[in-house]
Amino acid sequence: MTIESQLLEMLKQAAKDVSKNAYCRYSDFPVGAAVCGGSGKIYTGCNVENVSFGLTMCAERSAIFSAIAAGEKTIQAVVIFTPTESLTPPCGACRQVISEFGDDVQIVSFSNLNCSGPQSIQELLPSAFGTLNHSE
Repeated sequence: MTIESQLLEMLKQAAKDVSKNAYCRYSDFPVGAAVCGGSGKIYTGCNVENVSFGLTMCAERSAIFSAIAAGEKTIQAVVIFTPTESLTPPCGACRQVISEFGDDVQIVSFSNLNCSGPQSIQELLPSAFGTLNHSE
């Protein structure tokens, strides 16, 4: 599966726009994410930090949880924006959450200067812990 160029541009703009809403007073590292649900609808999320760092919510999970709360059952694509020079791929926790909602989810990371080609969640998280691991 690949992301159509028009959809990719819409996801990139949505991720960039929502990064401006990030609550990142501890790291000063705003992140925005846009998710395309199985229905084709776009959902956004930004990182929300907390003084108790373990309670911080990443932008990717924020966007995915919004999609699920709206009734989506699967995710087609996740696009992540950081206003930096280098790319910031999803953290391990976000990769695990992404894998929960589809084996062929496409992920794109982009920054002010760079953009990764779409990568599948299977490329970013091979041998993910999943339902097969606890079905016995």
